[in-house]
Formats: sequence, structure tokens, C-alpha cells
Amino acid sequence: MVYGEEVEVANILYEHVSREVKWNDLFPEWIDETLPWDSTKCPYIPMPQFDKYNDLDVVVADVPCGEERRGRGRSYADVFRLQMNLMVANLLVRSGRKNVNGRDDHMVFAVFRGSCGPMWEIFRCDDLLWHEGKSWVYRPDMGKLKQKVLMPVGSCQLAPPIAEPGQDGWNKAKEAYVTVLHSSEDYVCGAIALAQSIIRSNSTKDLILLVDDSISTKTVQGLKAAGWKIKHITRIRSPHARSETYNEWNYSKLRIWQLTEYSKLIFIDSDFIILRNTDEFFIYPQLSAAGNSRYVFNSGFMLVEPSNCTFETLMRQRFKVASYNGGDQGFLNEMFMWWHRWPTKLNFLKDFNLLPNYSMHELIPEDVYALHYLGFKPWMCRQDQDYDCNWEVPENKRFASDSAHQIWRQVYNSMPSTLRVHCVLTPEMEDRKRMHIATMDSNGSFGRKFVNTEDS
Repeated sequence: MVYGEEVEVANILYEHVSREVKWNDLFPEWIDETLPWDSTKCPYIPMPQFDKYNDLDVVVADVPCGEERRGRGRSYADVFRLQMNLMVANLLVRSGRKNVNGRDDHMVFAVFRGSCGPMWEIFRCDDLLWHEGKSWVYRPDMGKLKQKVLMPVGSCQLAPPIAEPGQDGWNKAKEAYVTVLHSSEDYVCGAIALAQSIIRSNSTKDLILLVDDSISTKTVQGLKAAGWKIKHITRIRSPHARSETYNEWNYSKLRIWQLTEYSKLIFIDSDFIILRNTDEFFIYPQLSAAGNSRYVFNSGFMLVEPSNCTFETLMRQRFKVASYNGGDQGFLNEMFMWWHRWPTKLNFLKDFNLLPNYSMHELIPEDVYALHYLGFKPWMCRQDQDYDCNWEVPENKRFASDSAHQIWRQVYNSMPSTLRVHCVLTPEMEDRKRMHIATMDSNGSFGRKFVNTEDS
């Protein structure tokens, strides 16, 4: 604590988190979402006795790095590293909220020592004041930090709907839904149907579509008519993807962080249909998403907070941080190890692999907000058939559901003919579909652009 020329130093006492607690315990593959969010339990991460440390101006901490992995860079999935960052964040929040000497804006600072710096999921690069060598000085945005410390310690619990202080009523931030089209026009119909489904849900948010130069002027006009505001981008190649693979240019999704005219975005892949209004989920912090498998999130439906600093960091790190699948989802999960769990009804994957019989494929829960179409997309089926064409390929039956197909067709049928013309199955798309089937038949690796649940 600093008073004039006098500096008072307090040593923060804490209990080291148990070495029995693993990252997978904090970020389990599955939790019981039928229970209230605070009914499920997370592993215990000890915190200091905060009432002993009042009115701090600066918190200094040594932060560990994660372990090095051969060929994949450093892993930051380190429980003790998370504990240190959460302790500093909580100490700052409790000091920053104090009214010191009649002031409501008590400035607090964090100083981190270590080659890796703090977790940027908690201490944003936008708040970095100074960095040299192994020293990092931050002045955190206290509103955002307060919201962060109220989140669960991991995806072991659903994130509670707690707003960032000051972001309600007249001061509500500008927000939008966003998707990306690049490299071909194969997903144009999906983007049009997605926009129409969002509009049908009575959303009040902007709809932003990023397109590269593979999307023709005529198609752009159709996308505008569907409801999208168009922004042109230069696509970004994944340094870890093989040439001509489905995920070669998927890092183009990183461009969404450049939309700094918005404070929050919900990114939605264009193979989604929105069934219920999802505007209420803009209340959550970055990075919020539904789980996918293991301890990772699915990047097809996620909340992000645009920032040029974040974008530039992602662009630098893409050469150093390997993606587990070569695509954006693997990379983003390495960069945002600490994320906040949304319920699966926000990203209902059309994958019925674990169900015992095909009749159960038709059971789409009534409370689903967003339906994520895996396998062959609905617009890739012939328009004269009223069933899911995934049934036609044995290896793809896990993705087949006539009920889900009809939900998409209802949106399609409600669209004016001027929009439906963009859903014609082109010869090029037919050729690519046949190529994927042939690839599957020859080596068992079916059309990953269509069926890879790790990056769908």
C-alpha cells in the first residue's frame, strides 16, 4: 500500500493447489447440465484470506509457465498457473472496489514476473502498460476483471449470466452476430439461411459477414438482401494445415477480432440454424462457448471481444502454437485455455454416433437454441428430396436426421425466391461431394470438411 512517500509491503499467504487436481478436472468433457449451474462442483482452488489484504495498490506475483511439448510448443494448461492468476485478479478486484480516500476509481496495478507473463484470458493484452524482459505491468479494466472472477474456475460448471458492471441500460455496448465465407461459395446458402433464422428469432443485433474475393459481386448482393452487412477481408492461411485441405484457410476466422466497432460478437458458423433468440448470451465474457470433446470448446458458436491487440497476438502466435487439428478450433483452444461453458443447447451438434438406434436421431430437444449441421449440409442434398442425404452414405448415417433436415427446410421454404436461387446445388459442389465420398471409400477418411466434429 502506498501513502505519500511511505510504502507498506504485505506478503500474501496462500495454500498451494493440490497436485492431484488436473486440467481435465477443471475442464471435463461432460457435466450434468440439467442441474442448476451452482449445483455441480468444481475442484477446490485455494484463495488467500482476502479480508487480511485490504486496499492494495499493487499486487506483484511470480507466474509459472506451462510445460514444453515436443513439436507443439508450450502448453499453458497448468493448474498452479491458473491459481496464481485468479489470486491476483481477486486481490485486485477486492481492492479496486474500495472507496479509498473518497475516490470511487481506486487504480490498482498488477506486476507479473516470469518469461511467459500472465494468462491473457484474465489479464488482457489491452491492459498491458509496460513489458520488458520478464516483467509485465498491467492496469486492468476493473469492470471486465470483476466479471471474470465471478465465473467458475473452469468448464466444470456452466457459466452464470452475470453482466459486466456498467454494461446495462443506456450504456449497453454495441454487439453483433458474425460469420465468415472464404475460398469458395459452397457455404453461401448456409449463410443466407443462418441470417434468415436469426432475423426470424427477433434479434436486435447487427449481422456482420466477412467475405474474401472468392465471393462474387452477384452473390454479395444476395447476402446483403438476406440481412448481412458485408465486410471484405483478405483470408489467412493456417501455417499447420496441408495444402488443399478443408482447414487450409480457416484461420480467416481470426479476422473477427478486428471488428473493434463492436464490444462483443457471437461468431456462428454458416452451417447453423437459430431456433430461439440468443441475444441474452451477449452478457457473457470472452471466451464463452459450448464444449466439444475432451476439455476443448467448439468454436462454431462462441462469444469474443474484438481487440486489435488480441488479433495481433493471435497472428504472431499462429506460427508458434500448433493446432491439434490444423484448423482454427485447435489453435483457439490452445490460445484460450481458460474458457466459460455454455449449455450444449446453444450448439446442438447433429451427431448421433452414441445413440443405440436410428429412430432416436429424430429426437431434437425442444429447448435447443442453435442446431449445428454436421456431415452433408442440408443445401448439399437434392432439392427434390425431403430427407437427409446423410442416410445415403453408410459412414455418414451418424449425422442423419430427417427432423433436423426439415427444420432447415422450413427456413429455406420461408425465404423469397430471390434468396433461394443461391441454394442451387452447383456442378462444382456435386463434384466435391463425389470426391469426398470417393476419398472415404478408398481410405476411410470421409470428407473432413463436412464431418470433422473437432472443427465443425
